[in-house]
Amino acid sequence: MKKFKTESKKLLDLMINSIYTNREIFLRELISNASDAVDKLYFRSLVDDAVKVNRAELGITVSYDADERSVTVSDNGLGMTKDELDKNLGTIAHSDSFEFKNDENEVRDNADVDIIGQFGVGFYSAFMVGKKVRVVSRALGSDEAWAWESNGVDGYTVSEAERAEHGTDVIVYLKDDTDDDGYSAFATEHRLRSLIKRYSNYVRYPIRMAVTTTCEIPVPEDAGDDALPATEERVELQVINSMIPIWKRNRSEVSQEEYDEFYKTDFHDFEAPARTVSLHAEGTLTYDALLFVPSHAPYDMYSKDYKKGLALYSSGVLIMEKCEELVPDHFNFVRGVVDSADLTLNISRETLQHDRQLRAIARRIEKKIKQDLVAMRDDDREAYDEFFKEFGRTMKFGVYSSYGMANDTLADLLLFYSAKQKKLITLDEYIADAPEGADSIFFATGDSIERMASTPLVTTVLAKGYDVLLCNENVDEFCMMALGSYAPSEPAVGEEEPKRFTIKNVSSEDLDLASADEKEQAEKATEENAELFAAMKEALGDRVEKVIVSTRVTEAPCVLTTEGAVSLKMAQMFKEAPDGGPEDAPAVRVVMEVNAAHPVFETLRAAQAAGDGEKVRIYTGILYDQALLIEGLPIDDALAYAKAVTHLMD
Repeated sequence: MKKFKTESKKLLDLMINSIYTNREIFLRELISNASDAVDKLYFRSLVDDAVKVNRAELGITVSYDADERSVTVSDNGLGMTKDELDKNLGTIAHSDSFEFKNDENEVRDNADVDIIGQFGVGFYSAFMVGKKVRVVSRALGSDEAWAWESNGVDGYTVSEAERAEHGTDVIVYLKDDTDDDGYSAFATEHRLRSLIKRYSNYVRYPIRMAVTTTCEIPVPEDAGDDALPATEERVELQVINSMIPIWKRNRSEVSQEEYDEFYKTDFHDFEAPARTVSLHAEGTLTYDALLFVPSHAPYDMYSKDYKKGLALYSSGVLIMEKCEELVPDHFNFVRGVVDSADLTLNISRETLQHDRQLRAIARRIEKKIKQDLVAMRDDDREAYDEFFKEFGRTMKFGVYSSYGMANDTLADLLLFYSAKQKKLITLDEYIADAPEGADSIFFATGDSIERMASTPLVTTVLAKGYDVLLCNENVDEFCMMALGSYAPSEPAVGEEEPKRFTIKNVSSEDLDLASADEKEQAEKATEENAELFAAMKEALGDRVEKVIVSTRVTEAPCVLTTEGAVSLKMAQMFKEAPDGGPEDAPAVRVVMEVNAAHPVFETLRAAQAAGDGEKVRIYTGILYDQALLIEGLPIDDALAYAKAVTHLMD
């Protein structure tokens, strides 16, 4: 027995037990090595006229023996001599493929050399599942075949063997099953077929398996009327892999039906995608991408278990099922694949060594997705509205979670319900319909569109000719705060630069919609009723910051507004959070704005003038609770409110 040509046995143990995290990829590695061997033969035929190859006959065969508990991967590639077996398999981390790829004499006339293996450790992944590995190989042009055999512990043997043609067989004898690991499952047709389809479906050469099928034998014509057809099992070689990835084909050569079928099959969706986007990039980093926007959100889209990402391939071999770095959080609904032979993979080919490569691809993908969504928004608005109902919350959260860093990408894609136009509109459409001289975008938050549309604050703003965006999702207010302001991409007619509009909550105190005269009258009325407002403030305690005369409410007796960025609705959301409570809610400065023109105000003034402090206290509490209920917010003490209303009726 020859010892492995390494400084230490520990290196071999590292190859087998530490570098790879998923033992089922052993088949991917062996198939990739087989593909490389076939590639080498094909490229040799291009530079050596003496080597004749029929490309249609090149391929890989995967078989198993359940009784022997073995898995075999065979190829009809270049094969190896005795010395090459000793060098390539006896020296850990030696890569014959890497040498071939960098041998100018071998590939001088072929610029497109796409060899999968580079590190020379993939072969040793077989020892993750195998207690012994036997490699039988016959080199092209040689009459001799040799067998390399090892248990993956100390060393290996090389001995004479027999093989009818050039190529290599790798036979993995599986480890014994344990309570935790059922290695026997790898020696089954279903498991092997599944692994081939999952990891090696797009290897460029056909991967064949002996598949057992049940066939019906027709009933002979001279059989009786009661005769039933018989069946028999047949074993035939079938090509398992697709070979040519759909994303490598020209867009003009692929029908939408083919894209739809690929999407539904590979991404396990029962509906066709809403959008299909293909991308081919060449340059420092060459790659192909095929992206899909689903037509509906998956059931776990907004759960903590949902995992975003695109399938990452290198030369048609699956590296990662969901590479999170390839798609930003605000487009986490996008599914698809990215394939590049230029990726710098780590030694196990499970992750990348250079994040900058992923970042470069991710930036291009983000731009491409944005372009396609803009096209859908502008060219097929009905479809975009449906898309936004499914995934709009993700993009809104993207604005908030990025602290506004994603505003330029997302702001013009957002839709909100217009109280004035009674449909979903963009911020650009809001501005286009705004009155001349307007410089604000107004919004309201609540649980119900219908409720918000009828609240005093919204109806007042509408009455002044301005629209209000009605936001009924929890993320909306956070999104609006992160936006802060918005400017269209193009300036209005007659303007040199796009005008920037401030985004304001109608419940904030600084709407600035009142005229100078209205403000002056309100301030005067507030001063004249200072004692009444002091009594009302005392009745409400720390629930309000102050009580003033309103410049905005026209029909209701009063409204509740806030000073600063935190609204009553936002504070309530923090209280209702799964791990929240009253102590977790941010400080909110509430202002009670009283309608001085409402009959109730005269009732309060009369009670104050008569010295009936109890009536002022009861009426003030009722008004406060009513204002909360109108806004769809809970009141602090429903029983006290009911008693107060009963007392008023008595």
